[in-house]
Parts: sequence; structure tokens; C-alpha cells
Amino acid sequence: MSIDKPFTKENLDSYLKELGKEFRKLNGTKMPAEIILIGGAAILANYGFREMTYDIDAIILASSVMKDAVNHVGDKLGLPNGWLNTDFTNTSSFSDKLSEVSVYYKTFSNVITVRTVLAEYLVAMKLMSGRQYKNDLSDVAGILWEHQKINKPISKEAIITAIAILYGEKAELLPVPQKMIDDAFINGDFERVFNEIRESEKQAKDILLDFNKSYPSELKGENIDFILEQARRKKQQNDLEKE
Repeated sequence: MSIDKPFTKENLDSYLKELGKEFRKLNGTKMPAEIILIGGAAILANYGFREMTYDIDAIILASSVMKDAVNHVGDKLGLPNGWLNTDFTNTSSFSDKLSEVSVYYKTFSNVITVRTVLAEYLVAMKLMSGRQYKNDLSDVAGILWEHQKINKPISKEAIITAIAILYGEKAELLPVPQKMIDDAFINGDFERVFNEIRESEKQAKDILLDFNKSYPSELKGENIDFILEQARRKKQQNDLEKE
């Protein structure tokens, strides 16, 4: 995704509105489409703690002309081809149960129905992904925080149930997201947890950028957590030596 065109709460609906118009023009009204927003886009639609996202992940249930509609809107508004994508279906956070746990968001041009994922399932997805250098874990804390503020808290039990429904009874989180969710509920101050994790994610991004500059082509999905852990241990050691 182009970093020149971030998606925000303010412009998300305008892009979907344009998509509705274009899809209706190409497809007519006899075969409506359904889009289920996932990840950052779902958070933008439902919460206020996230300023932007650089991709819109979605489940798209539509005729083949939807791809053309997406590309036409991208050309018109200066977005890259595939700005609305289904790439996440190849990741560990995908589940074929997501359609069943989605809720209505809005309809555009009377032809595209847009849905988002229920809160506890969105938390489950973010935990299953659990990337320390993205917004996954701060998104979890942010969702818990916002529900706490409106007196509609999400329980840890509800999250455990959501994980089991999406990924099976034997599904297990990676150590970092598992520790994060355990510590968050012990702490109980989700605002503080959110701010601490967001700062940690920013540091993780900087660590990985520096590593990639020093060791081009060595950064891979399977070694990211190890690299971050080693960098943090080194920093802790350096801090101790300075004392």
C-alpha cells in the first residue's frame, strides 16, 4: 500500500461510497455484493483510538467485476490497484467462520452491503496474528479500553471462546500475544496498557528498520520475533552497564 494514501475514519466511507457507485455501474443491481471489513479497517469503522491504516483487508463476496470496480476507484482516487484486498486470507488470522460472526455496518449505492467483525472476534484475530511490529497488540488493548469506557467490557472468557470458535478448541496463541492478554487483564488499566504497547510497537519497527539496513534481505517472517528479543536483551544489558 502507498504510504501517501492512508485510510482514516474520515475517508473510509468515501472510498466505499465510490466503490458502490462504480460496482453498480458495472454490475447493475441484480447481483448485490457483500464486503466484510477485517483488521485495521474494521477498527477504523468502529473505534476512535486508531488514526489510520495503510491497507483495507476484507472478505469480498461479489461477482468478478468487483475487481474492476476496485481498480477503477483506485485509478480515480490515486490509490494502488488492489487497495481493497483479500490478502489476509493467506495469514494465520483468517478463519472461514468470520462471515458468521460479522455485523452490519452500512450499505452503499443500495448494492454493496458492508459488514465488520464483532469485537471479541476482532480481538481473537489480532491475538492470533500477534505481530509485535504492527498494530496487532495495541489494537487488542485499544478495543478492550474502548469497551471498558462505555461500560460494555469484553471478558477474557469471551475472547477465549472467540478463539475456539474461529480457530478450533486446540488453537494456541504465540507466547508474546498470550502474555500480553494475560498481563492486560491482570493490570486492568487498558488505557495504560494500550499506550505502553503502542510505544513498544514503535520501538520494534525502529529495531527492524535498523536491522534491515545493516543486514539487507536477512529479515524474514520466521526470524522477526527472535531479532526483536535479541535487540531488547542487548539494550537491557547496555542499560545495566551504564548504571
